[in-house]
Amino acid sequence: METLFWISLSIIFYTFIGYALVITLLSALKKKKKSLPQLSDEDLPEVTMLIAAYNEEEIIADKIQNCLSLEYPKEKFKLVFVTDGSNDKTNSIISTYDEIKLEYRPERKGKIAATNRVMPLINTPITIFSDANVMLNPRAIKALVNPFQSNLTGAVSGEKRVISETHDGASATGEGFYWKLESYLKKKDAQWNSLVGSAGELFAIRTHLFEPTEENTLIEDFVMTMRLAASGYKVDYEPHAVATETASATIEEESKRKIRISAGGIQAVIKLVGLLNFFKYGKLTFQYISHRVLRWTLMPLALITLLFTSFWIADKSLFYELFFRAQLIFYHLTFLGYVIRNQKTSYKLLHIPYYFIYMHVCVIQGWFKYFSGNQKVTWEKSKRVALANH
Repeated sequence: METLFWISLSIIFYTFIGYALVITLLSALKKKKKSLPQLSDEDLPEVTMLIAAYNEEEIIADKIQNCLSLEYPKEKFKLVFVTDGSNDKTNSIISTYDEIKLEYRPERKGKIAATNRVMPLINTPITIFSDANVMLNPRAIKALVNPFQSNLTGAVSGEKRVISETHDGASATGEGFYWKLESYLKKKDAQWNSLVGSAGELFAIRTHLFEPTEENTLIEDFVMTMRLAASGYKVDYEPHAVATETASATIEEESKRKIRISAGGIQAVIKLVGLLNFFKYGKLTFQYISHRVLRWTLMPLALITLLFTSFWIADKSLFYELFFRAQLIFYHLTFLGYVIRNQKTSYKLLHIPYYFIYMHVCVIQGWFKYFSGNQKVTWEKSKRVALANH
């Protein structure tokens, strides 16, 4: 029991604290490369922004205006929307803009199927993927294409930010805190070696490197960029290319997204099983296991095992007893967070214990959904806080 206790504690500590310390140290020790110069408008490459949208009539006009206002030479910027299956006003709104190319088929097969269908039609050297519900900062595209000056770079990810208010519920608090940590780790991963996956809200690839992803893939952005990294290309990170979105309206709405991503995570571990080979991929395998695989596999089990083993051995020493009591306090705070999960408060730390446990409950639910075959490849959209409030 003591052995199980220490193994579980080590997994938890390493996954959420230890790896952050290690990758920070490794990136600090690596010799800094010279910063790439900013490209002039004349030297900027032609790009196509591809946005897959399904029934986005409420937000699509805002997204279009955001795209058209980006600081990039108009003659080098193409905008394509693929809206397969949409049956609301999305298509009619897009059709009012002559500068936008609309790709549409009545059948809805999912985002990656739509992407696979349209990518052969794109002839610019860089393709940028973005979600319909995120807004980009004015210089996002210029920032995103700059790292492609290096021939070793195959893809570049932007930074995702979740809008935060003075008073937030558990969904906004937890998601915002999570993405701040993620952004830090992404930056350090890229500085040391390569990004581990990409934020689907905003990333770019060299168009000729695109290979169709299996249509049953749940988190296609992650699988696509990991395969590029496995092929020897660097997946870079550009924090000055920012995709901003609002949080899910409630924790129940957030669950739709979290469970799907968790199901996609375990699917990705299976699809990318070859990446677990340290002898072949070295650094990338170390990053992949540390940053992703542990979260999607062992973390929930480690949390459960830690609680029960510390209960079992609590009478062996004062340390074990205090550690068990500390967990009881943490889970009491988790229950308090559950009670107020959808209440907005300025005391946001009250939401963190609950959101931490909630994430791992979603991982377990994702396992069941994936292995039972009940997780559809098409998204069930989460209702989000209205952008009009910001």
